[in-house]
Amino acid sequence: MATQIDTTQRGVVPGPGRPHPPVTSTLGVGIIGVSPVRGWAATAHIPALRALPNYEIRALSAHSAESARAAGQAFGVSAVFSEHEQLVTQPDIDVVAVTVKVPHHRELVSAALAAGKAVYCEWPLGRDLEDAQAMAALAAEQGARTVVGLQARQAPAIEFVQELLSGGYVGEVLSTTMVGVSVLGDVVGQPNAYMLDKTNGANLLTIAVGHSLDILNYVLGEFADLSAMSDLRRPLITIEETAEQVVKTAADQIAVIGTLTSGATASVHIRETVAGGTGFLWEINGTEGTLRITADAAYPEIYPLTVAGAHGRNEPAELAFPAALTQKWPALTSLEGAPAYNVGRAYAALAADIDSGTHTVPDFADAVRRHELIAAIERSAASGERVKA
Repeated sequence: MATQIDTTQRGVVPGPGRPHPPVTSTLGVGIIGVSPVRGWAATAHIPALRALPNYEIRALSAHSAESARAAGQAFGVSAVFSEHEQLVTQPDIDVVAVTVKVPHHRELVSAALAAGKAVYCEWPLGRDLEDAQAMAALAAEQGARTVVGLQARQAPAIEFVQELLSGGYVGEVLSTTMVGVSVLGDVVGQPNAYMLDKTNGANLLTIAVGHSLDILNYVLGEFADLSAMSDLRRPLITIEETAEQVVKTAADQIAVIGTLTSGATASVHIRETVAGGTGFLWEINGTEGTLRITADAAYPEIYPLTVAGAHGRNEPAELAFPAALTQKWPALTSLEGAPAYNVGRAYAALAADIDSGTHTVPDFADAVRRHELIAAIERSAASGERVKA
């Protein structure tokens, strides 16, 4: 059994502008899918967890005993395993983080849930909607706390945009436009070559489009209906390490236009394999003003976001984030601008949710809603018809 977390004696979540107090007990984390030299666990999860005083990394697992030992030595963790079944049954693990390739998510998440653990799984939750629904159903059956890695919701910029809209900065939202680029050029590293195969569920639509649409829908509401198109403009991709050319089956152009439940018009175009262009631009246009959110690429969960605004016909000017948002989790200040920053804010929010019985981080039910949207985009692109989202 996992260590039981007493949620009845914790403090309440503070109001706006007040830093969150620390969680009163340490949460033990086991990470599945750790490499000592590369990977998202090493880049984001481990730095984030190390920065937070209410978390402790207590176990790691990798694809082989040798890799597990090397990861343990690299990150100072003594409990290492080559089999995920061993990690998820450790009694001092409260939260299992799943940071492996998408095709393996369902097996590993299911094992952790069956062992009675809370689970943080990277996005996409599964290869497809059926995968996501199965994991969400198991989590609900187990009554488990879950998190899906849609951590852009925790970015200070997104919280700031929500505040501005709630305060009437743009008036009534009439329309929104989003354009971005994922991967430049026609060369990919071997570790990411599996993303070229559409059936693996890790591609432009699920990752760059998925993360980007998640913040759009989180801030402005869901699509009521939409029309979509997808295309594959560069089907031959070169593997960086070998110069081998392989056939890509995942689309490199995704465009969506639709109506949000609020009545606002939304237009989105995310692309990859292009030579350059706008990294990430999201405009929200209203009756009184405009907000413009920008970044270097269509990965709002990773890249720092800038917010600019204007009223009337003035050109948008950059707006400074309130200190209450950037200092919400003081322990994470040193990670600002790094890929680990928003992951850390998601972990911090999870601890606060456990602390007070709230639900502020996206969970598996939220992941299913996003997978449903992706499925709707696929249906529309395949049929050429407008579909209900």
